[in-house]
Amino acid sequence: MVTEFILLGSPDGWNMTVLYFTIFTVTYLGTLLGNLLIVTVTTADQNLHTPMYFFLRNLSILDMCYISITVPNACVNSLTGNRVISVGGCATQIFLVIFCACVELLFLTIMAWDRYVAICQPLQYPIIMNPQFCVHMTLASLLSGLVYAGVHTGNTFQLSFCQSNVVHQFFCDVPSLLRLSCSDTRNNMVLLLMSFIIVGGGCFGLIIMSYIHIFSTVLKSPTRASVKAFSTCTPHILVVSIFLSSSTGVYLRPSATSDTLQDMVLSAFYTMVPPLLNPLIYSLRNKQVMEAMGRVMGIQFFLRKC
Repeated sequence: MVTEFILLGSPDGWNMTVLYFTIFTVTYLGTLLGNLLIVTVTTADQNLHTPMYFFLRNLSILDMCYISITVPNACVNSLTGNRVISVGGCATQIFLVIFCACVELLFLTIMAWDRYVAICQPLQYPIIMNPQFCVHMTLASLLSGLVYAGVHTGNTFQLSFCQSNVVHQFFCDVPSLLRLSCSDTRNNMVLLLMSFIIVGGGCFGLIIMSYIHIFSTVLKSPTRASVKAFSTCTPHILVVSIFLSSSTGVYLRPSATSDTLQDMVLSAFYTMVPPLLNPLIYSLRNKQVMEAMGRVMGIQFFLRKC
């Protein structure tokens, strides 16, 4: 029986140590810096204490945790060459990755709903998106993520692993372990398919419906405020599309047609690209955030001089 797994990190015969370390380290540091800046600015500036920036701050905190689950360990493994991970460590990594991925999708859905209410029902916005509602939605997302991750992690580690212990990934994920199992994995695949349809399809449907209404409202009455709010919607759709398409490609593709390098690239996309892009979308392209950033930096500079 398998007592530990070996994270291969790259296809057989490929030496990608320098490439891994460089790309992963730069991406990780850029993600941490960008998201930490958003958390700092949206917390320090009173003008950004609104529902939109409340969810953006939560998303930034989640993104820092999300990318920290896989990338630092992959960088250390690429340098030391020690790619062994215990079964317990693998289970923990799978649970945390699925939890963060699920909550990330739910947060992106809530933020799309927030933009819909702000653009299509501006007079009702303070009533609908009140602080209590925002807190309840955040807690519901976290609880849903815990249940979702617990079900899939528990269902995966009920299987027997008695063949190869080499995981063809830079982190532990469910599809890679299903390929290593000597048990019948049909129920696991059905569960993955159903959960993707219900959670992923449901969230994607809500996001698309929100943006259809947003597009319709902006085209009918293109006021300056609505067009300005609309400018954050297009990159939001891009992030959601990358996240869902890459994760679907990894989790729902039949194992017989699976390609190791392609799986690794797609896994990097859904674990690393959204946390990296979110700060760029919501800070560099957002005039209000940039102005708040200037105010916060000015205050800190004044305090240092004093």
